[in-house]
Amino acid sequence: MARIGFVGLGNMGGPMARNLAKAGHEVAVFDIVPDLVARCVAAGATGAASAAEAARGAEVAITMLPAGQHVRDAWLGAGGMAAASPPGAVLVDCSTIDVATAREVAAGCGRPFLDAPVSGGVMGAEGGTLTFMVGGPDDAFSAAEGILKQMGRAAIHCGAAGAGQAAKACNNMVLAATMVATCEAFVLAERLGLTHQALFDVMSKSSGQSWSLTSYCPVPGPVPGSPANRDYQPGFAAALMLKDLGLAAAAAGQTGTATPVGAQALALYRAFVENGGGGADFSGIIAMLRAGGNAG
Repeated sequence: MARIGFVGLGNMGGPMARNLAKAGHEVAVFDIVPDLVARCVAAGATGAASAAEAARGAEVAITMLPAGQHVRDAWLGAGGMAAASPPGAVLVDCSTIDVATAREVAAGCGRPFLDAPVSGGVMGAEGGTLTFMVGGPDDAFSAAEGILKQMGRAAIHCGAAGAGQAAKACNNMVLAATMVATCEAFVLAERLGLTHQALFDVMSKSSGQSWSLTSYCPVPGPVPGSPANRDYQPGFAAALMLKDLGLAAAAAGQTGTATPVGAQALALYRAFVENGGGGADFSGIIAMLRAGGNAG
């Protein structure tokens, strides 16, 4: 079993840290919200007084934080985790941030560093079924792969520093677009007199099949575990999807890549969030589409 430091215990990080503790690892945890630390301690982790303390003595140190600035500060700031960690530690950031910041942090840590954003949402974090998209050195990936797979079902090495964030931006652009199209199809089906189950049964066995349909169906009933059955409680909040689409759009602009469907998905999610949907699951955008809402 490994000594692991884990910082950032929100909707995603908390379940991830608790799964590591339940697997028998010695997990030191820190968050600025004491109640989140307490939940992990109750699951077998040990509370740390700071992010640096969580990283001190760790074989693997992990962050799951809201944005690039938080990641930069946690690892490279005064009294940061990189300096506090042992020279041989593997450092892993599971946050979703921009590629440039991921590469900056990797270059500045002085330790093997992996950017390893995840796919799977809160359900995946709780169930240990996340997919990790990983950028960084081969040997660091090999050292951390077993730990990542105790929080998920797949860890895919995508390339050098920043490659994990690049893969996440591309993946979530597809996810957002397919969810919008899936929601539109269900709204159209409702108005044509089809039941939700009938459309699901057809699409799930034909060319309309997608993860947005079969794992995260945006209407209640066909997929009992989807947020649609919990009044669109996330899950994966629409505000976070908007953030990820913004990262994809920025990357598209920097590389001169035309992404018209991604741009339309960004506009739709921006409208949904600006009209109060930010705290709902991203599949909750179906309510805006039912009401005839659009991004202009």
